[in-house]
Order: sequence, then structure tokens, then C-alpha cells
Amino acid sequence: MKFHKLLLLLLIAPFFAIAQTDDLGKKYDVDSLPNDHYGRLVRYGKHLSEKTFEVIGPEVADKKMRYAGNNLACTNCHQEAATKKFAMPWVGAQATFPQYRGRENDVSTIEERVNGCMERSMNGKALPFDSREMKAFATYIHFLSKGVPVGSAVEGQGLPKYTPPDRASNPALGEKVYAEKCAACHGQDGAGLRNGKAGETKGYTFPPLWGKDTFNNGAGMNRLLTAAAFIKTNMPLGTSHGQPLLSDDQAYDVAGYILSKPRPVKSNLDKDFPARWNKPVDAAFPPYVDGASAEQHKYGPFQPLIENMKRLKPVLDKGV
Repeated sequence: MKFHKLLLLLLIAPFFAIAQTDDLGKKYDVDSLPNDHYGRLVRYGKHLSEKTFEVIGPEVADKKMRYAGNNLACTNCHQEAATKKFAMPWVGAQATFPQYRGRENDVSTIEERVNGCMERSMNGKALPFDSREMKAFATYIHFLSKGVPVGSAVEGQGLPKYTPPDRASNPALGEKVYAEKCAACHGQDGAGLRNGKAGETKGYTFPPLWGKDTFNNGAGMNRLLTAAAFIKTNMPLGTSHGQPLLSDDQAYDVAGYILSKPRPVKSNLDKDFPARWNKPVDAAFPPYVDGASAEQHKYGPFQPLIENMKRLKPVLDKGV
């Protein structure tokens, strides 16, 4: 098994080299910045995004720095130092904040958005706004947004539009896709492939997808439509937008399989989306206000839920 993993790493290495050269280039070369306060903070922000587990992870020696609750890195999702198109890049993100967020039903700052990831995707706790780490994240995002006018969009932001099959996701079929396409990297048990041993703050070569050391059930990736769109566009490793290796059906089913597995539970999720019509139909936690089952909100089919929420919105709006 170890030989197969080594062979896989050798096979995918060219993808890393090509992507880093094409996407980063001189425009996002942090080493080209001067050794001043701004340059040092940008470089620290990039390091934090790629080695989150090493600086603020749950295994770091200084217990006061244990803000992340798992050993993931931000770049497990925000790939290629958060510059890869359609892998939820941070390029241009500064130009879109402050912005209204349905989860809070309020306007949020970039710092609040960072902490949303800290508490959900990283299964941890909020960084203090005045901490060097928060300033580093915000400064790196600012660097990746240089030249982008305020309020404008950048090609490749977020995830591409994903239209799911008109049916429920089938985790049993997804298990077969996982065994064929995913298990070689993420492990048959979904535990990923660690760098070193537990406690050494070295993170993962391939991150875990379920279990105790991954994102919690309040994370955006715990929504099936989000997970399927990410998987279709970016997985297996080396996949890029417009050149998928999985079909819509395969991505949909394997997302259902992954999300059928246990993971950390975030408290107070009932406080999310206080304006209930903002709640995505695949946000699979209560309260549910449309009369559909929890099972359907988790696995679909989603189109009937979307249409029903459109009808319910005016009614729910009047109740606030």
C-alpha cells in the first residue's frame, strides 16, 4: 500500500508544478515583496494558510495558540495557496467585503469570514481580531486582491455552478466511486495520510474526510451541493475546471457517501440563518421550516426543496 501511495505522489507531482507556475506566477510571488512590515505579514499569512496545523493547530506546544481544532490546512480546500480558480480562491476576496452574509443575516467583514472558517472548517475557535495571525490572514488576502476594484468579481471565484441530478444522492454508489477514485489518497477509512505521527504538528499529505480530525457539520463543505461542486471541479487531485475526471452523478454520490460518515458536531447551529429563507436547502441541520424531512435536506432531491423555499420566502419574511 505504501508503494502505491508513493507511486501516486510521483504521478501527481507534475500537476503541482504546472499549477503553481501557471496560477501564482510573478503576480502572487510573496518572495518578491520587500522585507518590510507588509511583506513579512503577507508571507506569514501564506505560511499560515499552507501550514495552519503547524502554527495554530491542536497539537502546537503553546496551548494558547491552539485555535484550530483539527490538523487541516486552509489550502486543503483553498488550493494552490488560495489562488486556484474555482477552488474557492482568495484572489479578489478583499474587494467583496464587507458583504451581507445570509448565515448571520448581517454584513460581515473579512475578519469575521476568516473566523467562520476557523470555527467550522477548522473545527476550532475564533482568532482575536487584533492577533498577528488574523492580521496575517487579512493581509495575505489583501495581497491576493491587489488591482481588483472594490465590488468587482474575478473569474474563478468560489465554485462553479453545479446542477445536481434530479434524484437523491446514493451513498452506496458513492462508496464504489470512493473506493475507485478517492481511497488511494484519503484512505479506505477516510482518515487521510498523515505527515509523521500524531502530535508532531506536520499535518497531512492528504486530509481526512471524516472522523475526529476534519471539518465539522457546520462547515460549508458539509453541504452536499457544495461538496459535490468542489469534488467535481477539483478532485481527484490535479483536476481543474473544464477538465473534470468525475461525472456529475459520481461527484453527487461520492459527496453523499463522504457526508454520511461521522464528523465533529458544531454547537448552536440552530442560530445559523436567523432569516430562515436564507438557509440553503442542503444545510442538513435543524430547524427545518419547509415540512421536508431531514433526510431529504441531507441527500436530496434538492430541486423540489428549492422551488418550495421560493414559495415560502414571502411567508417567512412576513413572520420576522
